Amino acid sequence: MKKIFALFMASIMVAMTMNAQNEVQPYFTVDELPDLIKCLPAPPAFDSPEFAYDMMRFAWGKQQRLDEERAAIAKRDAVWSYEALLAEFDVPFGLHMSPEDTPEIWKLMVTSLTTTDAMRVAPKAYYHRQRPFERFQDKMLTDEEADLAGEGSYPSGHTMRGWTAALLLAEVNPAAADTIFARGWMYGESRVIVGAHWQSDVDASRVAASIAYGALHGSTEFREQMSKAQEEYRVKTGQQAGIGNVPATAVPASSQPFRQNGDLASEDTRGIISQNGKKTLKN
Repeated sequence: MKKIFALFMASIMVAMTMNAQNEVQPYFTVDELPDLIKCLPAPPAFDSPEFAYDMMRFAWGKQQRLDEERAAIAKRDAVWSYEALLAEFDVPFGLHMSPEDTPEIWKLMVTSLTTTDAMRVAPKAYYHRQRPFERFQDKMLTDEEADLAGEGSYPSGHTMRGWTAALLLAEVNPAAADTIFARGWMYGESRVIVGAHWQSDVDASRVAASIAYGALHGSTEFREQMSKAQEEYRVKTGQQAGIGNVPATAVPASSQPFRQNGDLASEDTRGIISQNGKKTLKN
């Protein structure tokens, strides 16, 4: 009975989510997409060896808050809106995205994410996993305790949205895939840092995003819109089409590796590296 009630509530949440997306017509209904309850394993039990790693990462996340720059990024990543999300990808993607400046890319992203966002609702209600700040009666970095209390943490909607966005943008601009994915990875880590999610929530959500991304390609409308977005990117950046969807010209300066504060790195930057447990740049 508890599971039935949870799924009933999930259906209501799906309807509310869809109404909140400015009446965007999704590529698929949620019933036409893979069922994440069937696709993903159950989250680790609180008395399992796997949960010991979640505990270690919870401690790691709290330590990251001492880095003011990384903490600021985590706070920005907590904002639940397409505008905020895509603004974080402007630099690694290599182009500012907006409904006015890049209408085809914007339509691709918003329609795709509206489609895939709904997939997280059923497993959240089904597992109803307790969030880290709830289990430890702890304070979140983002002061979202009242908003998130009682909502299941598995999988992470933010992480799923962020990783799906990275997959989509890397298909639009494959030459900048490394920086796009580096930023997408940080987006998921931010959920651990603010105390909203366990590491296992984040890990499963990246898999969920990959499942969602694959499903999108089953839509003719999605594939057509992806082609329009790729062409818009080439036109906006002054590139000519090369073989397939890969631009024939060099990567524009705006898609160089980026610093953690969002600024472009200098020309002699060698790329994003992992140092002392966090992403940084080798100059």
